[in-house]
Amino acid sequence: MATAIATIPLSGWTYSKREEEYITSDTLYGKIRGQRVEGVNIFKGVPYGGKISGTNRFKKAGPPESWTGVRDTLELGAPAIQNPRRGEPEPSEDCLFLNVWTPANDGKKRAVMFYSHGGGYVNGSGGSGGQDGANLARNFDVVVVQTNHRLGLLGFLYLDEIAGEEYQGSGNRGVQDIALGLKWVHENIANFGGDPDNVMIFGESGGGGKTACLYAMPEAAPYFNKTSIESGPGVRMLSKEQAKKTTDAVLKALNIAPENWKELLEVPASKLFEIQNSIPNVPPFQPQFLGNPQDNPIWGFGPVIDGKVLPHHPFDPKAVEISKNKPLLVGWNEDEYNFFAWQRRDTAPYSMNFEQITERLAESFGEDATKLVETYRKVNPQASAPDIFVAISSINMMGLGSIEIAEKKAIQGGAPVYLYNFGYKSDMKIPGTDYEMGTPHAMDISFKFNNEVPPKEGEAPRMGFGGSKPDRFHASHNFAELWTNFAKTGIPSAKDAPAWPAYNLETRPTLRIDVKCEVIEDRFHEELQTWREIGKLVSTN
Repeated sequence: MATAIATIPLSGWTYSKREEEYITSDTLYGKIRGQRVEGVNIFKGVPYGGKISGTNRFKKAGPPESWTGVRDTLELGAPAIQNPRRGEPEPSEDCLFLNVWTPANDGKKRAVMFYSHGGGYVNGSGGSGGQDGANLARNFDVVVVQTNHRLGLLGFLYLDEIAGEEYQGSGNRGVQDIALGLKWVHENIANFGGDPDNVMIFGESGGGGKTACLYAMPEAAPYFNKTSIESGPGVRMLSKEQAKKTTDAVLKALNIAPENWKELLEVPASKLFEIQNSIPNVPPFQPQFLGNPQDNPIWGFGPVIDGKVLPHHPFDPKAVEISKNKPLLVGWNEDEYNFFAWQRRDTAPYSMNFEQITERLAESFGEDATKLVETYRKVNPQASAPDIFVAISSINMMGLGSIEIAEKKAIQGGAPVYLYNFGYKSDMKIPGTDYEMGTPHAMDISFKFNNEVPPKEGEAPRMGFGGSKPDRFHASHNFAELWTNFAKTGIPSAKDAPAWPAYNLETRPTLRIDVKCEVIEDRFHEELQTWREIGKLVSTN
């Protein structure tokens, strides 16, 4: 460890002020230098893969080039091609960098928590502030790792049927990059105080979908031991037929004939990004992927069941055998929909009556909307029309797939699966309304990373989705403790939470995570019966 000291003359005395404290570590590819901050060693922008631009575009990544001397890893690496990100370098095709947070590079075998960021499959990075891993490492004695990886068109363009052998698997490059990051962890994390044989993969939203893919990928299988899929239930991914429709649309937009596909290698990344943004992108973890590919001509970018990289859907028609003996957490936030309404600036549902919400829901569910609203009103007689609308929309987005995963994993009879709902209610108002956010999509990120903490002395209070109530700090600690203990032992537990039973088809227990955590048996029983009756949830009865 090296420390830089500034010597400042002060009234005849010499005053030493610590400016930086550095820590070095070996990797297979060379020595790196990170920074120790408040008891955590942080390494940012560590290369884990080789060049993927130029002639390597759309190819499987290899290892990074080795270097001599000590490489500074003090700043975030470039994120994948997307719009510029505040506080991060310019996006770049060459984006294979990862970040590590560890209590110490001391040879101790700590559990490793390997996170895949959200953003669908088209944006995001391993450097987002809400998912900073320092508090998890500091407060719970774990090692946290996050990657940047290819996204969108550059990460998921399916070329298998028109390109050569080198491009087989092209529709899954983004998740193959993450698997390469896992391999880096396996080979290097012991130098960072982590245990390569005790690795948990987890991710939220698109990161949940990516994590579901890793769960089903042979090339990722040797490098992790347990999994958590959060508000991104990747039951099934794109078929080859669906992926091919997107490829055809890209080639048509660029006026490139399929036999001339190699012209794609010459198109500037900025132009490809422009084309990407012109193509609809439906998240491949949503239930509509049960539909016929002909129902919609283009499904957008995401992982592909290509028979090679991804041999099977992760949980369709059943849970994959390859991860049968790996424990799993899965669940969703109670008010997922509110994030998307906030994002779209759609305030209309929050002033609707029951007739109006039924009409709005009929856009998605047709005649079944009436049955859904009637069921939810019967079970929740005190709920307002907006409450019912949010509940139906939220469980449809993320809940039904999460339940399907839990049921299929339980039926498999291997390692346990644990189902959760995150329910802490934020008092932040949805802009333009008097309606509170509740527990929207993505609010779990700062909570499970224990980044909802009291401000330090002299700091101004911070308010995000979590709102302003001080009890959010306790809910965040509960969430983080449950997740870190699962990473360590395969059993989620916390001092202030009840024992969390594994999911089964008899009592169907769900842990509701809040300031006070609660086990609820057969939660949403009547509502789920209706979802099964209208064919939106696979029946296990």
